[in-house]
Amino acid sequence: MKRNKRQAALGFIFITMLIDVIGWGIIIPVIPGLIEKLIQGNISEAAKVGGWLTFAYAITQFVFAPLVGNLSDKYGRRPIILISLFGFTLDYLLLAIAPTITWLFIGRIIAGVTGASITTASAYIADISTPENRAKNFGMIGAAFGLGFIIGPVIGGLLGQYGARVPFYATAVLCFLNFLYGYFVLPESLTNENRRAFNIKRANPVGSFLSLKKYPSLIGLVLAMFILYVASHAIQSNWSFFTMYKFNWDEKMVGLSLGMIGLCVAIVQGVLIRWINPKLGNEKSIYVGFFLYSIGMLLFAFASESWMMFIFLIPYCLGGIAGPALQAVISIQVPENEQGEIQGTLTSLMSASAILGPPIMTGVFYYYTKEDASFTFAGAPFLLGGILMVISAFIAYYSFKNNIKRAEKNTNS
Repeated sequence: MKRNKRQAALGFIFITMLIDVIGWGIIIPVIPGLIEKLIQGNISEAAKVGGWLTFAYAITQFVFAPLVGNLSDKYGRRPIILISLFGFTLDYLLLAIAPTITWLFIGRIIAGVTGASITTASAYIADISTPENRAKNFGMIGAAFGLGFIIGPVIGGLLGQYGARVPFYATAVLCFLNFLYGYFVLPESLTNENRRAFNIKRANPVGSFLSLKKYPSLIGLVLAMFILYVASHAIQSNWSFFTMYKFNWDEKMVGLSLGMIGLCVAIVQGVLIRWINPKLGNEKSIYVGFFLYSIGMLLFAFASESWMMFIFLIPYCLGGIAGPALQAVISIQVPENEQGEIQGTLTSLMSASAILGPPIMTGVFYYYTKEDASFTFAGAPFLLGGILMVISAFIAYYSFKNNIKRAEKNTNS
């Protein structure tokens, strides 16, 4: 592929990822109100349904991500990406006109299938990258996620003032324009000689977890990362419901607050971590990060005024130094020729946590805010998330100690 075409293709992949994340972010502030209307219930009941909606999306994506990736190895990246974009368009139109909650679930399942396109987009970047610029090009995916999560919720909050369904129409238009752009501009990146036959045995999400048997020293650290992902859904799956219930926030306020979270995360992970991690080292960064996460969660749980939620973002978002440090420690212990496999396992782990986390956290919120609750405590999911963060820290600590003992034993023998 020529240099100019390669740059245009990279730009398209960046825009594709950006629009995907913006589309996801746009609907977050308005989804509670839409669920309330469809189930004719209150915000507490809507939270419970919202958790299962996220579950439907996550489990579908978990199953289909390896399948979509394998199909792109056989038929090429371009057709899979275009089909995914068109599927996203149909999904958001379905969500916009959904007459019942069942149709909302159907739309989320479609999104789970087409949302697996990030696998194909990542493969596309690998196809057109050189060893020298591969890391930089993959960094574009992270940049798209950060930027999209700042833009999406803010747009959703503003558009949501004109009706709960308006953001869905706007996102459908964005996705369709992206589809048209890709249809006329995006070249194929996978040459015929590099394609392979489709093998259903390789399109298996369970296989990635079984591969951890090869890395016994990593099992504790991977478990700590999994619990971290689950705990984070106290924020990701619960923020809109909690703030609307506790502080009577509207869609605009929810959108602005989520944009602020995105900005804080981008500052910590894009700027501060480059200074903090070399000073502390990976192991201390993990402990400090988990501690700050726990403090942030605890403060959220007992917040009594709206302004507190913004102030308490500081310790919580600073806790973001833990995840990259944990991933770095895991990566260091794996040979260079097996990096792809372990990173794929961590991605599957994130998908699996999105299956468990949302229904757990929104279920806890519902249990402690429903009308016949023994006592009302809307911050219960944050308290649970903080406890899980502490457990993760202890698991990581004992994993480090066991690895040191294992290394000393191997040296003595």
